[in-house]
Formats: sequence, C-alpha cells, structure tokens
Amino acid sequence: MTVHHDLTAAGVTTRAATTLTSITRSTAARCKARRAAAPSPSLDAATERPMPANKLTAAERHQVLSMLNCDRFVDQAPLEVYAQLLDEGTYLCSVSTMYRILRENTQVAERRRQARHPARVCPELVADAPRQVYTWDITKLPGPAKGAYYDAYVMVDIYSRYIVGVHVQTRESGLLAVEFMTEIFAVHGIPNVVHADRGTSMTSKPVATLLADLEVTRSHSRPKVSNDNPYSESLFKTLKYGPAFPQRFGSIHHARQFMDSFVTWYNHEHRHSGIGLHTPADVHFGLAAQKAAERSSVLADARRSHPERFTAASATTPKILDLPTATWINKPATDVGIEPAADQAAA
Repeated sequence: MTVHHDLTAAGVTTRAATTLTSITRSTAARCKARRAAAPSPSLDAATERPMPANKLTAAERHQVLSMLNCDRFVDQAPLEVYAQLLDEGTYLCSVSTMYRILRENTQVAERRRQARHPARVCPELVADAPRQVYTWDITKLPGPAKGAYYDAYVMVDIYSRYIVGVHVQTRESGLLAVEFMTEIFAVHGIPNVVHADRGTSMTSKPVATLLADLEVTRSHSRPKVSNDNPYSESLFKTLKYGPAFPQRFGSIHHARQFMDSFVTWYNHEHRHSGIGLHTPADVHFGLAAQKAAERSSVLADARRSHPERFTAASATTPKILDLPTATWINKPATDVGIEPAADQAAA
C-alpha cells in the first residue's frame, strides 16, 4: 500500500500505479482517507488482515494442487474431482478453494485437450489489369415458397468489377461449381488467382482439382471474415437492394431471366464508383481510357465556355473519375501500427 501511495505522490497516475502494485484504486483511496482522518505511523501494519484460521497451510495447498494435476484428475473439472473424492471418503477443500489454488498457479483454463487451429493467413491479392484475379461466391435467391431457395453462382473480376459469369442452380455442389468455372474460363480466359470464401463448394475437391490442373492459384477468406471477399459481397448488396429485385422468384426460369437482365445492366450501364464511374465493360475491354479522354474534353469545353463557374481547384479532372491503377483485397499497411483493411468495393 505504501508503494502505491509513493507512486501517486511522485506523479504516477492511479491507473499506472494500480497496474504496477495490483492494488485497486478504490482500496488505495480508502486507505488514504483513513490515514488522513487518523494519522498513525503504524497504519499499514494495523490495516493488514490477520491470517484466517481456516486457511490451508502451504503443505495442504501443495497437496490439493498435486491431486488436481495427477494423471487421474488432470483432465477433469474441479467440481468432478471434488465429487469423486467425497464418494471415496476424502475431503481436501471446497470447490472454490480448488479454483483459487489453480488460479494462483495460472491453471484456470480448459483442462481437457482441445483442438488448436492454426492462425489463418490474411489473403493479400492485387490486380492491375483485367483477367488477373477473379472472386466468386454463392448467394441465395428466395423461391416461390417459404424455405425454398435457388443458388446463384456469381464470379466477378476484381479490377474491372465485370461479372464474368452467373449460373442459377437448385443446389450448391462442387461439380456444378466446376461446370460454372469451366464455362467462364473458356470465354474470358484463365486468371492467375481465383478467390472465394470457405463454403463447401469453394473448398470442394472437384474445384481444387480443376484449379490445380489449370495452374490457377487458389485463395480463400479467413473463417468468419466477410471483408476478405468484399467485391462479391458488394455485388450482392447491389443486386438485392435494387428496386427491381423481387420479393420471391416464381420459378428457377424466372430467377435466371432476372439474373441475366441484372448482369447486362450491371456490366454495360451501371457506373461503378470504384472504377472512376465507368461501366465494368468499358474497363474490362480497355475502353475506359478513351472514355476518360472524352470526359476531360467535355469538362475543358465547359471551363472555356463558363470560366466563372469553375475554381482553380477544379482545373483538373475530378478524382471521382480517376481509374485506380491497382485493386487490392487486404492491401498491406504502409504505416507501422495500422492494421491492413480490405479495399472498399462500393457499388
């Protein structure tokens, strides 16, 4: 207690003093108040608690710890040990004392053998051109009745945001995923990397075999980290929050027709904020540079016609029209102490 008071008197914060001495601030404050009310040179000695008469001796505490850690009881909870010893006519101490002794020896934890899963590596992917990194996922489309759903397999190029393929099926399957990928690769070419989450279809053996045969690198999100697949998640939000998305699909044919029309609109009409407000098709097929030049020409004509409507800061093309040079999933942090974060995939 004296050390705590000396630290605070020297200018150390009470929080830091509590950390260093393990004496709570409330206890130190009460002791300080009592000292101020009745100063006494032996106050600390007087406030020390006497040894409880029912406290176990050091030998007894060692006996309890040895019993809990013996081969017979090492995998059992203290409550079970307590009950078994009572059934055998032995009483060592209460259950709370067992926990107290274990806590003093930093053994209050899961005593049974547990699976230790290795830490998952954070995926870090970059694309500076189309057809380098594809990401895909499966989303549920509500069917005609409650509990009935269709599965939409959707793959998108992360650089151009171009939807390279959509299949609507009645179930999830690794074989259907292989058929889905094979058709896309035949039309749009084989990418360097295919990224997905850890669904059963994504991690299935048929998919792994196909990508290995094509020498395509497989990449997977970390478990329960949706930000590791931001482009697919963003695409699904654009799909399901759109005004035309129905409450239910009457049939699988209805779902397929709707997805076809959505893909046409998304690829060729939707101005995506993540790619300089170009359409995914313009970026995917290399037309964005020409479009950007035409936009700059229009803006230059407008500045010459009405210079009073533009400031010096608007003399260049707005940043919202800039096409990114590279697209990342979990771009590495450049500053020490900053955690990597998934790039925004705003739709």
